[in-house]
Parts: sequence; C-alpha cells; structure tokens
Amino acid sequence: MGADKSDTLREADFATPFSTGSRLGYRKAGDEVTVSAPPQFHELAEYYDALNDRKDYRREAERLDSIVQRIGRRGGRKWLDVACGTGRHLEFLRRTYSAVGLDESPEMLRIARRRLPGVRLVRADMRTFRLKDRFDVVTCLFGAIGHLRTQSEVGKTFDNFARHLSPGGVAIIEPWIDPADFRPGMIDVRTSRSPTLTAVRCAFSVRRRDHSIIHWHFLLGQPGRGIRYCREIDTGLLLSQEELLRLMRRAGLLPRFLSRGLVAGRGLLVGVKFDANRAS
Repeated sequence: MGADKSDTLREADFATPFSTGSRLGYRKAGDEVTVSAPPQFHELAEYYDALNDRKDYRREAERLDSIVQRIGRRGGRKWLDVACGTGRHLEFLRRTYSAVGLDESPEMLRIARRRLPGVRLVRADMRTFRLKDRFDVVTCLFGAIGHLRTQSEVGKTFDNFARHLSPGGVAIIEPWIDPADFRPGMIDVRTSRSPTLTAVRCAFSVRRRDHSIIHWHFLLGQPGRGIRYCREIDTGLLLSQEELLRLMRRAGLLPRFLSRGLVAGRGLLVGVKFDANRAS
C-alpha cells in the first residue's frame, strides 16, 4: 500500500451505502469532509444502550461529580450534558443536579425522555445551540466532539460551551482518539447478549489525513424478529491534546488535561471559565 492511498480522501471512502438507509454525506472538492451522524444515533438508536452495555454510567457520573466538586464553583447545581444521547449519565446526575440534556438525534432523545421524565431535553446542534440559562457544568462525553468536521468547528463549539457557563463554571470534554494513539488497521469485535437481543459488533479502522474512519458491521438478533445486518461508517476528527487545550484557552477557558478519564487511555479535558470575583 503506497502513501498516496492512505493520505487521500476519496469518494469511495465515504460513499459506502448503509443497509439501514442512512445518509452519509461527502464533498469531492477540496479536503473538507461532510458526514452526517452515524445511524447508531438514528436508525439503530433502539439498540444503542445494549451495544454499549459495558459502560458503567454510575461510576462515570460519580467521577464527573468528583471533578466538579474539586474544581468547580462552590454550590453550583446546574448541569448541561451536550450530546446526551439516551440520557444514561443524566440518569444519575439528575439526583444531585438540576440537569438539562441536549442532543441532535430525535431518536436518542425519544429514549431519553422515557428514561428521564421531568428533565428538560433539547434537540439542537452543539455548535449553534442557544439557551437562556447559564450552567455551572457543561459536559460533552463519549468522544462526541470528534464528530465535528474541522478544527474551526471545534473552536466554535468550545466558544459556545463557554458562552453557556457561569463564571467559574467547568466544561468537561471527553476527547476523541489522539492522533498519536490511533491505530489504523485494527479490528475490534464485541458481543452482547440479553433476553431480547443478541448483538455482534465488528469494527475496522483506517485513517485519512486528520480523520479516523471506522467501518462498523452489526448483526442484531431478536427473538421473533430474526437477524438484522447493518453497516455504517463513522468518521472522527483527530486532534491532539495540545490542539484541543489551545482551542479551549482561546474560548476563554483555563484548560487542563486529566489523564485519568472515564475510559482507559482517553483522558478528560477540563476548562474553567474565568471568574473575576474569585480572581480579585
């Protein structure tokens, strides 16, 4: 395999059709990659929690709370979870905080509403949402920031997070894979089983310049419904820890990187919004 193949974004890399009927957008001119949200956030939303049943959301929520208690505003109780998905983190955070969830997927929010009666859930884009409230904590987890297309969009999104923080508030962002840690050619297979679903998920990864491209294949078996096969391509923006910290700083956040994150090897970006009262 020559260097030209690994360094060139081609139509074929982004135009593989989905058996679920989802759209995958791409642009042939120039280097910009335009990708819609993967179908696991839309057509496969009903399987999302089962496909991620290894995550310990309670433990992760406790870890996030401990960071906020150590770094954040004393007495802060307003929490915004951006890209909240089906609301699994909010399920635990709502017990202590006045929580709001935001996501772009109506299918994911539909599940979250069933799980979180009484919790405000907003359908919006993380780059452009505007809420009247200001929050003590803004989180964006599970590498969701990697679904943005360019470094400029990440900077715009960090600006938006900072805009919605009260002075002294904390932004906690779980980054996508660091470029130095991404391993093209890796194959990963995971299985999950419950009385209502047997799922096999297989992934193969490649890299095109500053984007990871993960080819996902799913076998989903349900009693009485048979076995369904789906495939998708998930494109992620690869930015280094230094680049992400610089973008947080430009957004008016005092950034730091915590090597102990929610999952092994990923870490957390933490940014505190400047508080003139505490500085004086």
